[in-house]
Amino acid sequence: MKTVRQRDQELIEEIVGRLAGRHSTAVVLFHQAVAERLGLGPTDHKCLALLRERGGIAAGETITASKLAAITGLTTGAMTGVVARLERAGFLRREPDPQDQRRQLLYPDMERAREIHNVFAPIRKDVATLLEGFDTHELTAIAEFLAQSTEFTYRHTALLRAQDTLAPIHNGGGNTSKQSLPDSSNTKKQTRKGRRFLSKRPGPRS
Repeated sequence: MKTVRQRDQELIEEIVGRLAGRHSTAVVLFHQAVAERLGLGPTDHKCLALLRERGGIAAGETITASKLAAITGLTTGAMTGVVARLERAGFLRREPDPQDQRRQLLYPDMERAREIHNVFAPIRKDVATLLEGFDTHELTAIAEFLAQSTEFTYRHTALLRAQDTLAPIHNGGGNTSKQSLPDSSNTKKQTRKGRRFLSKRPGPRS
């Protein structure tokens, strides 16, 4: 007969080993669909989400393209393209920084923000209905799990990027020495085909 601790351990393994993975995949696919609905690419969509979360009056924080690049791991050049596309689509605006005219602050457009809210409204309603079935203790546990696991995810994202700059993994193998890198001609061919990007600072997956 299994002890309570053994059953708890099995449940933990089920959550970490299967349920969390399925949830993560479902979320990625959902956000891909949201990006398509809004007419955005996945990376543009998630950069906009970060801007809405961390920048603007509501968040009480100002944010620049370089700061957004640092958060996401994108190069400043790639972020310049993201900002330009979001601005053309009307999802953000740029204003000079009153403290430093050389910089531009990014702000989400509130009109388009309502459009985004409407896309998320149905799933928010379903999740809210689901949560109504939990008591205060359970809701507190769910909130703590989400908050802590989010912090873990950000931390491990940073760790992976730091490791990648030191020893990027190629071809899924364990050999990460410089000698294992392909020559530049092969790299260019593979990059053109979109099969492999040998970047020290890859963009985040959306």
